[in-house]
Amino acid sequence: MNTAFDSVLDLDKLNAFIGQFVTDLGASVHAGMVVIGEKLGLYKALATHPMDPAELAAKTRTDERYLREWLASQAAGGYITYDETTGKFSLSVEQAFTLADESSAAYLPGAFELALGSLAAVPRIIDSFRTGKGMGWDEHADSVFHGCEKFFRPGYAANLVNAWIPALQDVKEKLEAGARVADVGCGKGASTLLLASAFPRSRFFGFDYHHKSIEAAREHATRNGVAGRVTFELATAKQFPGKDYDFVAMFDCLHDMGDPVGAAAHTH
Repeated sequence: MNTAFDSVLDLDKLNAFIGQFVTDLGASVHAGMVVIGEKLGLYKALATHPMDPAELAAKTRTDERYLREWLASQAAGGYITYDETTGKFSLSVEQAFTLADESSAAYLPGAFELALGSLAAVPRIIDSFRTGKGMGWDEHADSVFHGCEKFFRPGYAANLVNAWIPALQDVKEKLEAGARVADVGCGKGASTLLLASAFPRSRFFGFDYHHKSIEAAREHATRNGVAGRVTFELATAKQFPGKDYDFVAMFDCLHDMGDPVGAAAHTH
């Protein structure tokens, strides 16, 4: 029987494939370095002014020896900027916008936290390949939910009220007048709370079947002073309660549901 090994290796194709592998491997490992930098406040510190490892260690109360390795890898990967004449590290305007400013529409570290958290499920998914059983969204590591909110919220803050809602026919007018809104798959409530703050005459209902996310959403609603107009409840997308909603939204979640067609049918 002929196999791939019966043919003579094309060294150019082999080297190209190995190059692709090395790039992917570097990106995989680099994800952890970005999460470390975000969690320890290293990017935010570097965004203030250039620093050498000792200065950054003092600023962030971290170990200089570890920082030297982290800074070198980040500079080599293009995530921070190194000035060889001064021996100091800093962030360019673009690097700071994406790595140090949580209010920016392109704040990226949450995506790496989400990716690393998702990889924690690999042993479970291997078993699923053997058994055919599924894995619920609620069974992921906590970092998946933290990373998901951290990654998507900046985009919602920049676009949801200013661009997306106005692009929908009559929706903005309904929300301004006072509407009943269901946010299905609301997670920690980032999208729900942004809408609630922008449209004080409307009443909002957020639904998710992950209890920790709902608990966090309720805390965020209280902290933002909108708990009187926002209700967060445990419910699946196929069973969330209520009727006569003026607007039903699903943000970045329909494609992750076990039965998206069933969820859409229930909403309809």
